[in-house]
Amino acid sequence: MDIQLKRGLLDICVLAAIKSKDSYGYQIIKDMNPYIKMSESTLYTILKRLETADMLTVRTAEHGGRLRKYYRITGQGLKRIEDFKDEWKEIMAIYQFVTKEDEENE
Repeated sequence: MDIQLKRGLLDICVLAAIKSKDSYGYQIIKDMNPYIKMSESTLYTILKRLETADMLTVRTAEHGGRLRKYYRITGQGLKRIEDFKDEWKEIMAIYQFVTKEDEENE
């Protein structure tokens, strides 16, 4: 898969994982695990990129005697998810065009 496409898809997955509630790294990985496997190092790189792009905010809170970073999606992050949904329709139309001959030969 094209690295830029995969990078964009992973960003969307992380945003979707925190769309309904604030979350932290381990929980985000756990929530995504049934759909996609992601290492902690990959996740934290994505979280930093999304924070820099103002698509999420970070707050630190104590949990069990330790500090934990919680991530919250912003309006810009929600807009990115909606934009992705619109873009995905176009991608699916392209996919259908590309595989049209395959379907006709079945």
